Amino acid sequence: MNVMEKRVLVGMSGGIDSTATCLMLKEQGYEIVGLTMWVWGDEPAEARELAKRMDIEHYIADEREAFRQVIVQNFIDEYRQGRTPNPCVMCNPLFKFRILTEWADKLGCKYISTGHYSCLEELNGHVYIIAGDDDKKDQSYFLWRLGQDVLKRCIFPLGTYTKVQVREYLREKGYTLKAEEGESMEVCFIKGDYRDFLKEHSPEIDREIGPGWFVNSEGVKLGEHKGFPYYTIGQRKGLEIALGKPAYVLKINSQKNTVMLGDVEQLQAEYMLVEQENLIDEQEIFESKELTVRIRYRSKPIPCTVNRLEDGRLLVHFQKEASAIAPGQSAVFYIGRRVVGGSFIASQRGIGMYLGN
Repeated sequence: MNVMEKRVLVGMSGGIDSTATCLMLKEQGYEIVGLTMWVWGDEPAEARELAKRMDIEHYIADEREAFRQVIVQNFIDEYRQGRTPNPCVMCNPLFKFRILTEWADKLGCKYISTGHYSCLEELNGHVYIIAGDDDKKDQSYFLWRLGQDVLKRCIFPLGTYTKVQVREYLREKGYTLKAEEGESMEVCFIKGDYRDFLKEHSPEIDREIGPGWFVNSEGVKLGEHKGFPYYTIGQRKGLEIALGKPAYVLKINSQKNTVMLGDVEQLQAEYMLVEQENLIDEQEIFESKELTVRIRYRSKPIPCTVNRLEDGRLLVHFQKEASAIAPGQSAVFYIGRRVVGGSFIASQRGIGMYLGN
């Protein structure tokens, strides 16, 4: 390998996974350059100290303002539209991997690497994301929006490891305190309940939206709620309404500020609409008899078929009933453990018209 081919830029958070990634790649003969993205909270001093201990070149990219304007604002806006966002899915292409790629070019690094629990495989001229071996930590779901140009430069060393094995690896390398650390937050900028975050960072939300009505599937008012952004599809706890039986959030109407409640059976769906897709090989997806879809992180893959509608969206037909279809979340398609594409779950309004046809 020439000098550039030996250099790999690693996204260093200072946590367990990125630390193990640096150490593993170093053992494999790569020249490691660490990049820490400062997007929230205090300056990432821990990552700098770890880089010094590992004797690797290290940089900090201060992206706090841009991150707030794009990722955090999108998170707030999605809830204000009655959707359930997944900020990691937005962050990976717009921030994490974009910034890694730009800095890699600037610093003469051919490859980029992160501590994601996923693998990569080349097939028919395409690079595919493969689910990580640790089903409890697999993060392939979050990566579906990455393009081929980025994936061709990626290295994911942790894909064949379990979290337990990664911790043990760090202990063996003398990073005992790091190995004992707790899990990092799924959403890096939120500690605690997202509703408190909305109130703090969008204080006008209560004034502009305010209380509305819980309704049943016939539109009958059941009681008052605090405002539709504070509820998500499938939610059962924290509704603060007594109906004499368990109630679940079925639908959210942001225009009317209503939240529909019903039984768990009413959450079941046989079809869903998705949009803004990124499909690697459309023909394979439309024709595959082994296609499955995950509709939320850590949900089980559901066998399905996919067809394109005249308006450009995709109609997904579940072979087994799915539950709690939440607009704004990602629908990620797999054949086996291979990610073949993904999309955003769209509003299901008007889906009956398509089924009727």
